[in-house]
Amino acid sequence: MRRFIAETLGTAFLLCAVVGSGIMGEKLADGNTALALLANSLATGVALTVLILVFVPLSGAYFNPVVTLSALLGKRLSICEAGLYLLAQISGAFLGVWAAHLMFGHPVWMVSHHIREGSAQWFSEWVATFGLLSVIHGCKRYSAPIIAFAVGGYITSAYWFTASTSFANPAVTCARAVTDTFTGIRPSDVLPFVTAQIVGAVSATFLFRWLDKEHPK
Repeated sequence: MRRFIAETLGTAFLLCAVVGSGIMGEKLADGNTALALLANSLATGVALTVLILVFVPLSGAYFNPVVTLSALLGKRLSICEAGLYLLAQISGAFLGVWAAHLMFGHPVWMVSHHIREGSAQWFSEWVATFGLLSVIHGCKRYSAPIIAFAVGGYITSAYWFTASTSFANPAVTCARAVTDTFTGIRPSDVLPFVTAQIVGAVSATFLFRWLDKEHPK
């Protein structure tokens, strides 16, 4: 239960950072989309780094269903544990979005109209998620602080080098469908994003399983 609560709380704070910084960035950027995205990406990357440092001793700081799936495939989580983590991450993501809405005086429930469709967007999500899992697997021999900074840095940069602005997280993607703000995604665009994320995560997981056999040290 402690791990479940920690994972829920960490994911909620992550979505507070994603959505809240998007609202604040767009509000202060005065129509400059690049400046709003810069604020959004920096706030998200820094928040993710801090949250991993705080919650990794408590729950592992997964905050992401595809990271949970990768751990399940690697037999680091049981099916029961993975199911509970998935529930915690999805519920925490929605709670975080609603908390951001309350902080900025928006209606708690909104449906996004932000269109994010097309093969370029879907491929971007595959790249973003493949890269994220590659960073996690590639850094697993190092200490938690190094992993935290590597993941935070990767997400910050992936906001800019992917056409989709690097969602790379099914829970984040689903929750962002209920915010009609800077970071939203239209509900009808969610499924292709999530599919690309799952495929990217599984691809990276099996590639690094093979690489680890080739280079065990």
